[in-house]
Amino acid sequence: MTSEQLLKELEKRNWLTADAVKKLEREVMLADRGAEDLIYEKRLIDDGRLAELKSELLGVPFQKVRFDTFDDRVLELIPETTARTYAVAPLAKRDDLLIVGMLQPDNAKAQDALKFIANRDRLNLGAYLISYSDWQGVLRRYSPYKTNIEAAVRSLNVRPIESPQRKIIRLEEDIAKGGEEAPIIKIVSDTLREAVQSRASDIHLEPQENYMRVRFRVDGELNEAASLPAQLAQPIVSRVKVMSNLKIDETRIPQDGRFRTRIFEREIDFRIATFPTPLGEKAAIRVLDPQTGIKNFEELGLTGKNLDTITEGITKPFGMILLTGPTGSGKTTTLYALLRKLNKENVNIVSLEDPVEYFITGVNQSQVKPEIGYDFASGLRQILRQDPDIIMVGEIRDNETAGLAVQAALTGHIVLSTLHTNNAAGVIPRLLDMKVEPFLLPVSLNLMISQRLLGRLCQNCKEIKEVSPAVERIVKKAVAVLSADAAAKYPPPYKTYHSPGCAKCKGRGIVGRIAIFEVFQMTPELEEIINTGPTAQRIIKEAANQGMIELREDGVLKALDGLVSMEEVLRSTEGEGVI
Repeated sequence: MTSEQLLKELEKRNWLTADAVKKLEREVMLADRGAEDLIYEKRLIDDGRLAELKSELLGVPFQKVRFDTFDDRVLELIPETTARTYAVAPLAKRDDLLIVGMLQPDNAKAQDALKFIANRDRLNLGAYLISYSDWQGVLRRYSPYKTNIEAAVRSLNVRPIESPQRKIIRLEEDIAKGGEEAPIIKIVSDTLREAVQSRASDIHLEPQENYMRVRFRVDGELNEAASLPAQLAQPIVSRVKVMSNLKIDETRIPQDGRFRTRIFEREIDFRIATFPTPLGEKAAIRVLDPQTGIKNFEELGLTGKNLDTITEGITKPFGMILLTGPTGSGKTTTLYALLRKLNKENVNIVSLEDPVEYFITGVNQSQVKPEIGYDFASGLRQILRQDPDIIMVGEIRDNETAGLAVQAALTGHIVLSTLHTNNAAGVIPRLLDMKVEPFLLPVSLNLMISQRLLGRLCQNCKEIKEVSPAVERIVKKAVAVLSADAAAKYPPPYKTYHSPGCAKCKGRGIVGRIAIFEVFQMTPELEEIINTGPTAQRIIKEAANQGMIELREDGVLKALDGLVSMEEVLRSTEGEGVI
């Protein structure tokens, strides 16, 4: 199926607008890539839905891959290079029948490659069409991480350590002698690949007294992924520094850098920060995987009234949209989701970030450098000379930046930024503390959004859990703020869920994270409060009058939907509601 045929069918079914199709046709021609690849990359259509459409058009049955029952031994039948080159995946072997999944079943070269393998092994072939994400999932089953690490370590013939003092001397001697670099390169590359496969947000390479600890942060929690001989600590960190173009011989001060590499058929950025310790340099590596880090509103957890309020708010031609929450609550991820939603050909978007985490096509992104005087305040002055329609400022940290952001919103710009407050209602007192004149807030402030991140329950092993009387009272309060139609979704007796753990979630009970939100908007009533004395009590009362769903209430609703555990909701929102 050609790109032209696929795009025509998508337009015919109203899955893509005529403008979107024209834009894709132009990108197909300029980038010399298939339309399907661009659709996957931009997440224009769910890949499962697209696969089912292709199945219908090509007359090839669609198969969803069951990874919980997947037998890794079948991977031996098709080499990894063949699977990647021809976009195929072995799914199962039953007697003399090899069942394969194909991303492009009409690809003649892929058909020939599979026929060759089947004839060589004297097998019959059965083919299904599979989705892009399932194909990627099978590819990630190749090359087990720990086996490769162990083989690389064995090839180095590292000697045992008698004492910490001797260890340091030997480490210096080994580095001075040089030696074969290939195993070190293998360890680093396999560690990066395993981190991406595990959906880790950070990698920590930490020299300890007798070993080097490798830890991954997955879904907000740090867990040890590997333990390596202490002699490898400095060579491994040095390899990472080489990749990041950092000074290898400078180990006394912290250094920052980044690099990009291709893993699992996609480009991924890694941001590096080294830190000197008495035992050697520690390296923290932020994994900036667009597939996991850039999300749409639904993936973030925006639903119902919150989604409606934000969708309405971003259609206004100017005004500030401020996100609040503690460090690590997903504010930047939500900012990127808002940018993607606003990113159109007819608008000029300019951002100031510290640092730039994800590169978004069509957005003019700039990284501030405070050490040379290029901070958020000075950058914001320069942005206004770039004829922007939409401005994104990573964080409002000081009075000067707050005043400039307000002025930008007043002069007809949409301004997106973050602010450190406990909740959405705390934005107004915080801006007043930053010396913003009260009369400017009603005309410049549009939306105030607060959020927290919770673990998403594994849907494969989740079980119903009884609701205690105390929790039932909390649930009733959360449901009471909903409209009649929305409340009808949650009839008593109420049900919550927990996930005990299974093979799919590796016994953790958690797969990914989801945010809970509260969204507070500017109204004539709130304007009156600001102009006549904005006390905490009056602001909170206005939030209630708006029917604002608080963080805890949004979390309770997600717990009723089986997305998060009620215990984590109550724990993470304890004490909320006070400015």
